[in-house]
Amino acid sequence: MPPRLNIVTAGRSIAFRMRSSTLSRLDESSCLRRVPSRSITADEKPLPVAEDQGKGPNQEQLPHVSEEAATMGKITGEGGPDLEQGTPVQEILKRDDDAQEKAPKVIQEDIKPSGPKGSRSYSTTARRLQDALMSTEDAEVETQGLKFELPALPLQSNANLKHRYDPVIQQVTNLLMKDGKLSVAQRNMSMILSLLRTAPPPSVNPNRPLLPGAPPSSHLPLNPILYLTLAIDSVASLLRIRSQKGAAGGGVALQIPVPLGLRQRRRQAVQWILDAASKRKTRGSGRGGFAQKVAEELISVVEGKSGVWDRRGGAHKLGVSARANLTFGRRR
Repeated sequence: MPPRLNIVTAGRSIAFRMRSSTLSRLDESSCLRRVPSRSITADEKPLPVAEDQGKGPNQEQLPHVSEEAATMGKITGEGGPDLEQGTPVQEILKRDDDAQEKAPKVIQEDIKPSGPKGSRSYSTTARRLQDALMSTEDAEVETQGLKFELPALPLQSNANLKHRYDPVIQQVTNLLMKDGKLSVAQRNMSMILSLLRTAPPPSVNPNRPLLPGAPPSSHLPLNPILYLTLAIDSVASLLRIRSQKGAAGGGVALQIPVPLGLRQRRRQAVQWILDAASKRKTRGSGRGGFAQKVAEELISVVEGKSGVWDRRGGAHKLGVSARANLTFGRRR
C-alpha cells in the first residue's frame, strides 16, 4: 500500500507565492509612455552646417524631369517645356462633364461660350476680305516633297483625267477600236504617232493644198498630233447629202445637202482614211501592220496622193449641184 499523506508535514514544504499584479502594471505603463520629440518651428533657425564636412547624400538630389528637359532644350537649341506655364483648369474641366457641374460658378462662366447661341466664333467678313486680297501670283506654294509642281488655278479644260488627251486623238482612238478593245486601239494610235514622227517631211501638192495657216511641211514631223489633225481637217468634207424619199415626185428621192459640224466632219474623214488604209497591201507581219497602213495613208493625204481627196471632191460637187433643193422644206 502507498503511504498516506500527512497534512501537517506537507504544509511545511509547500511555498505559496503572491501574484505580481503591481509589477505588471508598472511595466505596461513604462512601455506605453511616449518619448517627447523636438520639432523645428518657423521661428527657429536651421542647424548650422559644418564648414569642414561635405554635403550629405540627400542634399544634392536630381532635378525634376521637366527641369531636366528644359535644360537639355536650351543646350541643344530645341524648345523645351515651359516650366512657368501649366495646364489651365478650364481645359481639364472641359474633358470631364461631372467636374464642370461641381466646379465654382466663376470657372463655369469661363468655360461656357461667351457669344450668343447660334453665332459663329469667327468673322466671315474678314476671311472673305483676306481671300479677295490674296492673289495666286503672290501666294507661294510649297512644293517640297513633290516631283512636279502643282498645277496653276483655274485648271484647264483638258486637265481632267477623263479629258487629258487631245480631242482628235480621243476621237480617232475610238474609231480605231473594234470589239471594245480600247487597249489595242490605244497601242495602234501610239504607233501611228510614232511613225508620223519618224517619217521624212512630206512634199505638199499645190493642186491639193492643206488648210490655210498650216506650218511648213518640214515642221510637221516635229508635232505628230498637229500632223494628224491637219491631215484629217484638210480632207474633211463640209457637208453630206441627205436623201428625201418621194420628194422629187413619182417615188424619186431628192438629194438635199446638209452642213456638218466639226466632230461630224472629222468622223467622216477618219472613216474615209480607214477605208482607204484597209485596201492597202500589208507589208511584213506583226501587230503593227494596220497602224503602219494608216500612217502611210495619212502621209499620202498630206501629199495629195490619196483617193480620199476624190471622195471629198465628189461630195462637194454633189452638194453644189443639189443646193437648189435647200428650199424643199420651205415650200407649201
